Amino acid sequence: MGGIGPGEGFPGVDGAAESTGHEPLNRLAAAMRRISSVVVGQPIDEGDLSDAAAELTTLADRLESAAPGVKRSRPQPGPIGNPQDHFPTSPMVGFANPIAPPVDVWAVVGESGLREIRGRVTFGLQYEGPPTCVHGGIVAELFDELLGLANIVVGQAGMTGTLKVRYNRPTPLLTQLDLLARYTGREGRKIYTWGGIYHEGELTAEADGIFIEVMPGQMLDIVTGNADGGAGTPLVDRAWRRMMAEGVESLSPPGAP
Repeated sequence: MGGIGPGEGFPGVDGAAESTGHEPLNRLAAAMRRISSVVVGQPIDEGDLSDAAAELTTLADRLESAAPGVKRSRPQPGPIGNPQDHFPTSPMVGFANPIAPPVDVWAVVGESGLREIRGRVTFGLQYEGPPTCVHGGIVAELFDELLGLANIVVGQAGMTGTLKVRYNRPTPLLTQLDLLARYTGREGRKIYTWGGIYHEGELTAEADGIFIEVMPGQMLDIVTGNADGGAGTPLVDRAWRRMMAEGVESLSPPGAP
């Protein structure tokens, strides 16, 4: 795939992201990522592990007790904006999510004149599959997120229908990888997207995705059906509860049928 080389243009056409600063939630997530990496990837004395487990259990108990029984609000800017800020708690690009690798993403204007996604990431030891390599499932999950963002930044959002990943060579751990994703076209409700992961200019993996446009009423039905998790676990925040109560009109843009 031609066009602007992967990884160019940081911080992109939108400037710096707003969701990647030193807020308490981001700092906590970063510390948890460090713990995850060392626990999974490095030998630690059993005594140190036992002490850490006790401390973290106490911390988990305290945070659970302090948290109200509602879901955190999930703000989502419109399609034109910094892609890093679209989903701050994403399990792939969310700086506030401790299971997310430290992925930076931004938008540039490609040769087609449309916005495209660029990014970079260094996967830690907790993402290892084959020795020294990023787990193939993590690669696929990253593509799912990148391609979805590539659609969002051109106003063509959809849900994943098909994701075809080609693993050209093993993707290495503990080294910077460059990321690229772009919207490539549309047929009816089908949205087509491509993405690639590069190491030192070599394409290690690429993906083609077919995304399906989801109409507001369909999305409302999906959320309503999933809203009540097991054991009373909240799955939607107050904003979605309000939209569920008001109906599909609240999800439709002005003038839409």
